[in-house]
Formats: sequence, C-alpha cells, structure tokens
Amino acid sequence: MKAAVVTFPGSNCDYDCFQAVAEHMGGEARYVWHREQRLPDCDLVILPGGFSYGDYLRTGAIARFSPVMGAVAEFAGRGGPVLGICNGFQILLESGLLPGAMLVNRGLQFICDTVHLRPERTDLPFTNRLAGGRPFRVPIAHKEGNYYADAATLAELERNRQVVFRYCNANGEPDEVSNPNGSLHNIAGITNKAGNVLGMMPHPERAMDRLLGSADGRLIFESIAHFLR
Repeated sequence: MKAAVVTFPGSNCDYDCFQAVAEHMGGEARYVWHREQRLPDCDLVILPGGFSYGDYLRTGAIARFSPVMGAVAEFAGRGGPVLGICNGFQILLESGLLPGAMLVNRGLQFICDTVHLRPERTDLPFTNRLAGGRPFRVPIAHKEGNYYADAATLAELERNRQVVFRYCNANGEPDEVSNPNGSLHNIAGITNKAGNVLGMMPHPERAMDRLLGSADGRLIFESIAHFLR
C-alpha cells in the first residue's frame, strides 16, 4: 500500500493517517502539500480531517481550489481509491467528487464521541473486510457533519447503493437516538457511482488499536490493502 496523505493548512489528522498506513498496516505513506500539482507514485490518496484554511466560508470551500485537488480528481477519474475523512469528506463534497453538502450539527455544537456504524455495502475497496455487515465502533469529532442533499439526490444515492455507512445503535439499527448530528437517512459515509471515492465523517485512523478504545478502524485500511493486492 502506497498512500499519499494530502496536507492542507489547518489539517490535524494527517499524522494519524500517515501512522495508520505506515505503522499499523506496514505500508508506505508520503505527505503531499496542498500546493503540489502532482501526486507521487501512489495507489491510495487520503484527504485527512482537520480545519483546512480554518474552515472559513464553509468547511472545505477553500481547500477545493488547492492545486493538488486537480491531481486528486484526475487520480479518482482513473479509478484510484480516494478516502476523505471528516474534513476530507467535506472537501470531496465541495469539489464535486461526491454529491451533497454538510450543514452544522443539529445541536449547533462540536461533537467528540464514539459511534456505531452499519456498513451498507461490503463489496467496495474500503469495506470488503466488514463481513456480514456487522456494526463497528469509531470516533467522531466535528461540528459540520450534518449530511444534506435534496430529495432527488438522496433517492439517487439510495437507488445506486452509494450510501456506505449509517449511524446506528449497537445492534446495527439506524435510529434517531444514534444519529449524532442530524444527517439525513443517518448517513455517515457515501461513495461515488464508481465506488472508488469514499467520504466518511467518522475517523477510522483513530481506531487502529484497542488501547485507543477500538481497533475497528483497521477494517477500513485492511479492506483497502486487500483490494490493492
């Protein structure tokens, strides 16, 4: 696994993503500064969490214009796997690589917690190790994680099976209590139609070891490694 971890001004989860690949998965990881116009030799691109450009205007609204995003879009267009986590998800939405938008959490407050996710698909580069659709636990940390799309877009997402993760309870049942931010349809992560670009608000890179409260995040990176092999 050769991963390019894109770093924007204000990114703060780039090191976690680097360590998830290099230390926990035994792969190769390289930081890529947002001003770069080309990606290094890689087979995975990660857009990490944080507060790119201070989240001025809207989350991800300025980062979408970074020179590196042209290379990311080109990489995705060739079928390369792209993983956007939290702020990375927001950047993918703003750049048009994924549909929809993020609103402020319904409680208007920053949320730092651990949630359960139900995988809706286990046939993607990011989910092939999530056997049986079993719910798994990962942390969240965001203020603008309330996924929104118009009715037509939501219907298309559901019809095309582009919803990858939903917030759920420990039994795998999506309900209002388990939805931390008010996201429509309990959406925690979606993919593009081709299935090679994934955006998710929760942080799998922060759940790579049981000492951190959960090692379930490894399933995402193990899935990617299996796909690349």
